[in-house]
Amino acid sequence: MKLLIASDLHGSAHYCEKLLARIDAEQPDKILLLGDLLYHGPRNDLPQGYAPKQVIPMLNGLKDKIIAVRGNCDAEVDQMVLEFPIMADYTTLVLGNGRTLFATHGHLFDPDHLPPLPAGSAFAFGHIHVKHAERQGDTLILNPGSVSIPKDGSHSYMVYENGTFTAKTLDGEPVASVAF
Repeated sequence: MKLLIASDLHGSAHYCEKLLARIDAEQPDKILLLGDLLYHGPRNDLPQGYAPKQVIPMLNGLKDKIIAVRGNCDAEVDQMVLEFPIMADYTTLVLGNGRTLFATHGHLFDPDHLPPLPAGSAFAFGHIHVKHAERQGDTLILNPGSVSIPKDGSHSYMVYENGTFTAKTLDGEPVASVAF
């Protein structure tokens, strides 16, 4: 299974279009969105191209491929306009290698407050807007960075394929990889 992981779109139609281009190029089986899809939040500046009403149909067009979790800026009103579930605090996926991927936004669970996980799991979160891929004990800690408001200098997403997680810029350039 090929999985594209993205987080923190924050209502930017400009960067959502760039993400859609990467989705078209990557052709993932599923898209995992780690929250903060439509609203920019009170602590963030408006992202370039802030237009949540334009982001809604872009994401709804992919509803059959999207698995999403709730970010701290997502609300029930967002669920009313999105045609796929976004209100779960976390989800788990069993990947092709039989290992568990625990996915959350990062405001409830984070690398310092991990949920109980089976040995050899991966923990994916967004929220901090910084790409991250490292081992913490026997758990792989992952963050795809932010699509629209990066705090590490590059707009990014992550791909899981053939047992490897790869962080990429929105230009498709690999930045870091880690085997699972």
